[in-house]
Formats: sequence, C-alpha cells, structure tokens
Amino acid sequence: MFSGALQDLADELALLPGVGPKGASRIAFHILGAPEDEVGRLIEALNAVKEKVRLCERCFNVAEEPLCAVCRDPRRDQTVICVVGEPKDVIAVERTREYHGSYHVLGGAISPIRGIGPDDLHIRELLARLGAEPVQEVILATDPNIEGEATATYLARALRTLEVPVTRLASGLPVGGDLEYADEVTLSRALEGRRSL
Repeated sequence: MFSGALQDLADELALLPGVGPKGASRIAFHILGAPEDEVGRLIEALNAVKEKVRLCERCFNVAEEPLCAVCRDPRRDQTVICVVGEPKDVIAVERTREYHGSYHVLGGAISPIRGIGPDDLHIRELLARLGAEPVQEVILATDPNIEGEATATYLARALRTLEVPVTRLASGLPVGGDLEYADEVTLSRALEGRRSL
C-alpha cells in the first residue's frame, strides 16, 4: 500500500489484538494527521505504561505500587478470592459491581498445545495465599473454554486437600439470546445450573 515510516507504524498497529490491517492503516493515518501535542500525549501514555505498570505482589493484578488498588482497599472482603486468568478478567468482574472480594490472577490458562502447564501460572502463589490468609471461599472464574475448563479442573483438584469451599462461576444462556442458536455445551450447563423461581 505505502512504505516507509507510515507502513512501519501500520504494521506495528496491526499486531495489536482486535486491530486488522485496515484498522491499523486508519489509525496510522489518524496519527499522521493528529496535532503534535495529541501524538506526544499518546507517546507519553505508552511510555508510562511500560515504565510504571507492574504486577501486584499479592494477587498479580496490574498495579503501579507493590499492591494493586483491590488489595489495598480495606473495604474488600479478604476472605473470598476470585481466581481469574488475566488482569482484563478482573475488569470484567468489577464491571458487574456485584463482587466485593479479592482476586488472584493466574497469568493465563493451562494449554498443552501452547506449552503452558500449571508451573507456568501463579498457582503456587495461590496455594501459599490460602495457607497464610483466612480464606473462606475460592471462586474459579476462568474462561468457559477448553483451556479455562482444564485450569478450573486442575485447581479444583489441587484445592481439594485444603478445607476451603471452591465454587465455579455459573454458565449458561446469554440474556437476549435464542435457544435455537445455543450450542449443546452451553445449553446443557444452563439446564444443570437452573434455579427455582
């Protein structure tokens, strides 16, 4: 299409998740036409993220201090830990405004195809937290896919020896969906997780 610095920028942008070649080109041209101060703020924000953001020492969520905002919040229920795969999952759970406990971010999911095993995740640290903190429930909130299910099954077995109740997020039909379009696994989970009205 084009070459030089503009093409290099578009190529780098296309590597971002959810950005294809056309979107990357549009963003590159937007940056080219943007005022200097706007581009400068973007550069500063990118540099600040790489310099300041790290993982929480306790739960492995994103943080700019040794502990993340959730771990520092004294109003959070520290007796409940919601185990998620990635920091972005913390954001998804927080958007519900229904959960008020703490988190533990595994840093991925078990995936033999990609060479990710239990030792590659923050499972040892979770077990250490359960031994040191007065936890009354562990909620497994891994993704409802093959890797997430494998991770949840592994964790459920690993936590069985500890006398802490382990629960799994319910799964089923999305609001506004049609039964005819639901896959068999989703529909069977919805049937298993039904509740009385």
